[in-house]
Amino acid sequence: MASHAPAQLSESDEAAEQRWESLDEAELNTEIDAYKTSLETIRNSLHGLGICPGWKPDHSHLAPLREGSDGNGAGEEGDADLRLGSLDDLHPSEWQVPPHCIPIHANVTTYDWRPLAQATQFDVIMMDPPWQLATANPTRGVALGYSQLTDQDIVNLPVPQLQTNGFLFVWVINAKYKFTLDLFDKWGYKLVDEIVWVKMTVNRRMAKSHGYYLQHAKEVCLVGKKGSDPPGIRRCVGSDVIYSERRGQSQKPEEIYQLIEELVPNGICLHIWMPCHGCHEFKCVSTPKC
Repeated sequence: MASHAPAQLSESDEAAEQRWESLDEAELNTEIDAYKTSLETIRNSLHGLGICPGWKPDHSHLAPLREGSDGNGAGEEGDADLRLGSLDDLHPSEWQVPPHCIPIHANVTTYDWRPLAQATQFDVIMMDPPWQLATANPTRGVALGYSQLTDQDIVNLPVPQLQTNGFLFVWVINAKYKFTLDLFDKWGYKLVDEIVWVKMTVNRRMAKSHGYYLQHAKEVCLVGKKGSDPPGIRRCVGSDVIYSERRGQSQKPEEIYQLIEELVPNGICLHIWMPCHGCHEFKCVSTPKC
């Protein structure tokens, strides 16, 4: 099999998009091959460190590009959100791996977290759980691009083994406030703060959406702390209210990452259930919600 040069994974989204627009289909397929080669290189490096043994990049969702399919056929059960319709549907940020960020695409309910916990302890962990919604029409007709998990699946995550001292940020929905507070107690965390993201439109108006009783225009992130302060912590930074434009499904405001970097400069962060298009440029290991 022919070898391919590594993809330019540290390239900015804007630069990559401009470059890709000038490529024909054959050149773009070569770029895909380079991307796959780079992923395999990362996988081998992680394997050598014992961080991610057994993980292999899954490129099955790129098959329609090779076969000339329109990508609309049904895949295996549970893989529907990995289907790719066309090149136009592939946003450049889904390709890009920012510096200092290591994405791990895995099923969090079956992934072996022990090597990761042995390799490092995290200063900050941020979770955006795919909460299981219980009402008859929970999404009001909005399609979710990811699978939901039960409360027990979330409880079973080995978060306490991944962090000795530091902060846990958890994005919650109204129905899961009490559950999350109980989870903090179970995992050995104390609630220390709460962050509210007020969603804005491009015209700087509140971006209201459906709610059970009231229209919703915000999301809440609860902040817990375990053990001692992580090294380099800075107090009284940023704000507990973020005014920022509404983004793609499950994509959180960039300001939350800036706030974490202000709070724990150069800290090591684990983001569980990060949207595929949500990688940022801080030191981070992330498991995509996709």
